[in-house]
Amino acid sequence: KSILAISGSASNNSSNKQLLECFKASFSDDYSIDVVDGLASFPLFSLQLLEAGIPENVKEFKSKVASAEAVIISTPEYLHNIPAVLKNALEWMTASGELREKSVLAITFTPDPPRGEFAMKSLLQSLKASKANVISEIQIYRNNLLESEQKLFLSPDIEEFLKETLEEI
Repeated sequence: KSILAISGSASNNSSNKQLLECFKASFSDDYSIDVVDGLASFPLFSLQLLEAGIPENVKEFKSKVASAEAVIISTPEYLHNIPAVLKNALEWMTASGELREKSVLAITFTPDPPRGEFAMKSLLQSLKASKANVISEIQIYRNNLLESEQKLFLSPDIEEFLKETLEEI
């Protein structure tokens, strides 16, 4: 199954991207997982830009979302919300509906509780507005993972949760 994993962070090598790369490595035998970041390069959504023509990098992103069997979104929390770059990417897909009825696993990955709770509420509201099919959600905190030489590893309980969730797709 093809899964698109989206890092909602504005940083190029964020911990959310590292987490998604960890998922990719852990489940590569069973799933084709394409990890996407770079949302910060998208222009700010506006109706004028939409009418003038969708930028090429946004078109490519929307195409990847549309063709994926499922989407994983992993996001940090900024000011009790999802980052602006993730919200902007979601706005680019609102009218065209790439997320409509798409199976989505919503993840917040933050250093400490309760920060993930706030970002999750925001993410779920945006996914609901997009009519996405949120199959599951999880708040992961840095201390839920194993770390060795600055590389992340999934803890057994998180790996089991993800395995069960991905089987539902």
